[in-house]
Amino acid sequence: MSFQQGLSGLNAAAKNLDVIGNNVANSGTVGFKQSQAQFADVYANSLTGAGGANVGIGVKVAQVAQQFTQGNITATNNPLDMAINGGGFFRMDNNGEATYQRNGQFQLDRMGFIVNPTGAKLTGYTANASGALMTGAPSPLSINTADLTPQMTTGVNAVLNLDSGSAVPLTAPFDMNDPDTFNHSTAVSVYDSLGNAQTLQTFYVKTATAGQWDVYAANDGVPIVGSGATGQVGTLNFDTNGMLTTTPMPLTPAVSVPATATGATTPFDVTLDFTGTTQFGSSFSVNTLNQDGYTSGRLAGFSIGADGVVLGRYTNGQSAVLGQVVLANFANPNGLQQLGNNMWAETSTSGNPLIGVPASGSLGVLQSSAVEDSNVDLTAELVNMITAQRVYQANAQTIKAQDAVMQTLVNLR
Repeated sequence: MSFQQGLSGLNAAAKNLDVIGNNVANSGTVGFKQSQAQFADVYANSLTGAGGANVGIGVKVAQVAQQFTQGNITATNNPLDMAINGGGFFRMDNNGEATYQRNGQFQLDRMGFIVNPTGAKLTGYTANASGALMTGAPSPLSINTADLTPQMTTGVNAVLNLDSGSAVPLTAPFDMNDPDTFNHSTAVSVYDSLGNAQTLQTFYVKTATAGQWDVYAANDGVPIVGSGATGQVGTLNFDTNGMLTTTPMPLTPAVSVPATATGATTPFDVTLDFTGTTQFGSSFSVNTLNQDGYTSGRLAGFSIGADGVVLGRYTNGQSAVLGQVVLANFANPNGLQQLGNNMWAETSTSGNPLIGVPASGSLGVLQSSAVEDSNVDLTAELVNMITAQRVYQANAQTIKAQDAVMQTLVNLR
C-alpha cells in the first residue's frame, strides 16, 4: 500500500463531488444536461511486459461526460419559448460565431430578432416578401412587423343551388332595386389594389328556357354593364339532372369592377366561377362564396409549429410565413466544447453540424410555448453524493493506515 492510491482516490472522489454539486446546482436550469464523472484505473508500465502480480497505483478521471437524455417539457406563457422533443440543438449566431444550445427561452430584441437571454440570435431560414422560405445558409431570424400588403381580388368562387321550382319573374326588365325582377341574389366583398373593400352583388334570374338562369352583377349598388342587358354578365345552363353545363367556366369575359379609391388600379377584372353550382328541387342555398383578395393587415400574433415554421397572424384574417427555425445535430455531442450560458461550440471531436428543419432525419420536433427542463434527477444525485462522500472517507482511511504503517517503521529500533 502507498500514499499514491489513497491520494488519487481522494482527487477522484473530490472531482466526482464537484460534478454532482454542479448537477445539483443546475437542477433548475432550463436545457441543462447533467454530467457524469467516469473513472479509469492506473497501472505503472512494466519493464518486462505484462505481469500477473501488478498492483494498480490508483484511479484517474477518464472523462466528465454529459448525458444528452431528454428532459421533461414544461408549458409556458411565452409564444417564443421552444422545447426540442428529440435530438438536436438550436443554432445561434453569437456575434458571428455559431454556437448551439438546448435552452429554448427566447425573446425579441429592439430590432425584432429572436434572441436568448445573453443576446445571441436564433438562426433559421428567412422568408422573402412573397412568403417563400430562403433555404440557403441559416441566418438570424426576425419577426417582421410591417403591414401585410393588400392583394387585389382576381376571382370569386360561388357554389350555389338554384331552386328548380322557382317561377320566372313576371316583371321585366331586370332591376336590382326591384326584387320582383330577380329570383335570388348574393353579395361578397372584393378588394382593389390598395385593399379597399367593395361589395360585388350577383343576381340570378330564371328565364323561360328550361334550365337557364341569367346572371347580373352590380358593384356597390351600381349595375355593371356586361355583354347583354344592363348588368348581365353571363348565363348558367343546367341539364335535366340539375348539373351545370355552361362552358367555359369561369364565365367569360371577366367582370370589370371599377375602383372607387384614388390611386388604385381601375377598373380591375374579377372572374366569376360557378363550378359545382346545381339546379335541384330544393330551396336556394349558398354552399361556397369566397374570393382571393384581402385588405392590408397588421401583425396580431404569431405561432411556431412543430416543423419550426413561424406563422404570422394578421388583423385581416390572413396568415403569412415569417421564417423557419433550423436545428443542428452532431455525430458525437459529447465532443462539443462547453462555453457556459447553456451553450456549446463544435470541435473536431464532435464532428461537423448536421443542419436541418425540425422533425427531419435525427432531429426532434419543436413545441412552442414550452421549455425543456434540466434532465438532472435530484434524488439520484443526492444518493450519489452520499456514495461519493463515503468513497472520499474510505480513501482518507487508506492514507491514515499508510501513515500508521510508516510510523511503526520509524519507531523500530
